[in-house]
Amino acid sequence: MRILNPLIAVLALVAVALMAAQVPGGQGLIGVVLPYLAFAIFLGGFAHRVKTWAKSPVPFRIPTTCGQANSLPWIKQNKLDCPSTKAGVIGRMLLEVFLFRSLFRNTRAEMHDGPKLVYGSSKSLWLFGLLFHYTFLVIVLRHLRLFMDPIPAFVGALEFGDGFMQIGVPVLYMTDAIFVGAITFLFLRRVVLPNIRYISLPADYFPLFLILGIAITGILMRYVLRVDIVSIKQLTHGLATFSPHVVGEIGSIFFVHVFLVCALMIYFPFSKLMHAGGVFMSPTRNMMNNSRMVRHINPWNDPNIKPHSYEHYEDEFREFMKEAGLPVDKE
Repeated sequence: MRILNPLIAVLALVAVALMAAQVPGGQGLIGVVLPYLAFAIFLGGFAHRVKTWAKSPVPFRIPTTCGQANSLPWIKQNKLDCPSTKAGVIGRMLLEVFLFRSLFRNTRAEMHDGPKLVYGSSKSLWLFGLLFHYTFLVIVLRHLRLFMDPIPAFVGALEFGDGFMQIGVPVLYMTDAIFVGAITFLFLRRVVLPNIRYISLPADYFPLFLILGIAITGILMRYVLRVDIVSIKQLTHGLATFSPHVVGEIGSIFFVHVFLVCALMIYFPFSKLMHAGGVFMSPTRNMMNNSRMVRHINPWNDPNIKPHSYEHYEDEFREFMKEAGLPVDKE
């Protein structure tokens, strides 16, 4: 049911979009009103989550240490995995954001005869995760041609490189095939691996099905079903210039595609997908490991609350501690 319920939910969204596209005013609702509403919820929800994380107190310096810390002069420090300077933190964050370094370091543990616990390399999740995110980025950038006039030069360059290995007409974009393959791998990984399947929740499957639905409807529009690309361009450009209107017979599949995209935008700020913004707010990544050089004082400490040392604590509760049989420093 953890897999079936999210799938049914996405199929229900598809059915709602198909029905709404057939009723009077439904196309205008999906093609004009819903995109503005979804974009506003996306921006507002994203900003609210980031603001909430930024206001969360960090009472201790808690960076993840994955290498040798800054210590004695003759001990070599790992400046990226255990940074003690701002430059090191920036380098670590860049590797994390653009190359998913923590996933690259991922290992798997297996029990062998003996018994022996054996660790091995596990790079498949890193590879397909990287492919998924970068192909998604390229596809989003390619869609800028629908919203901008004139079309930026880099969009044309992306389209040329993406369709370099042309197969038939229309041009088959490599990112389309890689994107679907990466989503399929991420889904099968959760289904096939028992330990991953055990901890997977409906909230893990729903975005996979939703993104896969967006990809499938987009591929159907480009390679299988007929849509009026001129009318689509007029609508999307009108959305970007705040003068949208639905003209012509665009095709129901387009409105299903737009409906699923809007559903993803609305769902994004309230889901695990917010790791896109959360990675920058994580104190385990964005803090320096310089506790030996600089005393970390919690900036959220209440100035009216004085420190309570153990010596004072024992003075206050010594008799109770002795009655309970607890050791004390002073008799």
